[in-house]
Amino acid sequence: MNRQIFKHAIRGVVFSASLCISFIANAALEIEISGGSAQQLPVAIVPFAQVATADQENISTIVSADLRRSGLFRVLETGGVVNHPSDIMQIKYAEWAALQAQAMAVGVVETLPDNRLKVTFQLADVLKQTQLTGMQYNIAPNQLRATAHKIADVIYQKLTGEVGIFASRIAYINKSNGRYALRIADADGENPLTMVSSKEPIISPAWSPDGSKLAYVSFEKKKPIIFVQTLSGQRTVLANFKGNNSAPSWAPDGSKLAIVLTYGANSQVYTINADGSGLQQITKSSAIDTEPTWSTDAKWIYFSSDRGGKPQIYKVSSSGGEPQRVTFEGAYNVSPRFSPDGKSLAMIRNDGGKFRVALQNLASGQVQILSEGSQDESPSFAPNSRILLYATRVGGHGALAAVSADGRVKQRLNESGGDIREPAWGPLLN
Repeated sequence: MNRQIFKHAIRGVVFSASLCISFIANAALEIEISGGSAQQLPVAIVPFAQVATADQENISTIVSADLRRSGLFRVLETGGVVNHPSDIMQIKYAEWAALQAQAMAVGVVETLPDNRLKVTFQLADVLKQTQLTGMQYNIAPNQLRATAHKIADVIYQKLTGEVGIFASRIAYINKSNGRYALRIADADGENPLTMVSSKEPIISPAWSPDGSKLAYVSFEKKKPIIFVQTLSGQRTVLANFKGNNSAPSWAPDGSKLAIVLTYGANSQVYTINADGSGLQQITKSSAIDTEPTWSTDAKWIYFSSDRGGKPQIYKVSSSGGEPQRVTFEGAYNVSPRFSPDGKSLAMIRNDGGKFRVALQNLASGQVQILSEGSQDESPSFAPNSRILLYATRVGGHGALAAVSADGRVKQRLNESGGDIREPAWGPLLN
């Protein structure tokens, strides 16, 4: 068995039960950014006027940080500018054009009588001196950060034409002080929350397409069992069949999951309805078939297999049939992940003895190595397909990293204490 093909096929250890379903706030992930687009759009995010309580974090700080992380924008320093408008009618465009700003956002946060906040923002084209868009939000005070992410998404989409992902969430596993924790956090690593904590391993978190649930594998019952848990904490057993149950992957419509079972000696791919009914075997071989992922049109299930002698990626009809090999370049390719736009396939490739994230263009077959570590794993696409989140090793500890699909922008997400692994980027939320 090569480098755990297959990690989901499975760790043979005896486990004792100890689980806690909880909602515990944790330290946020710290993000380091390097690289950027060759041509970054200069934008000014003016500090929002605070006609509200003084302890509220200025929303413009969050918006600015989101746009910087994308690598597509050069966020201008506005501290030295005397004119800080809160409304587009107050903008002195000549001053901002002199700073080379091509677009600028202004806004205000006001307190409403019912202890709610009204957040108003406008985005202007500095060169044309016109408004591009504007939004108004009526929110609770604890929704301020989420609203800032939504504003960043609006700005990103208006200026790039692509969907923003700042208001999405991520999931990951943290191992610390002998305990495993399944955590979710905002895309910028803030607001981390422990969903499940256990003395025994938790692996393979997978978001449902609507972002309301997570499937994952827990060893709390002395064997790997697949659970589905809502974000409010209600959980059910999805798969607890004889042998190992692992590697859940949701179908695009949320009606089914692909899973891996070991009824016999080897891991094989199955599908199962989201309510635990309708189990169907999809692959049948004497090899190890594991790590399934669905194509965006739900017609195919891609998976890792050593059926050809060495680990490679194959695809099979989601209703079953004869698998077809997908990867031919390189002697070791595992952990397939389909991009949400259906154009690319991410994977882990053995690159000269180093395991790195690679991206294959499905139309041309061209493959690009994106990451720079030696033990990278678990790639996961952002909902707009532009960024990949993955697990890596830093200073002997597990950490998360992200890289843009063109390889130019790189980020590292660190959390003090513990090993972080198996990230999963959640879907866009309405």
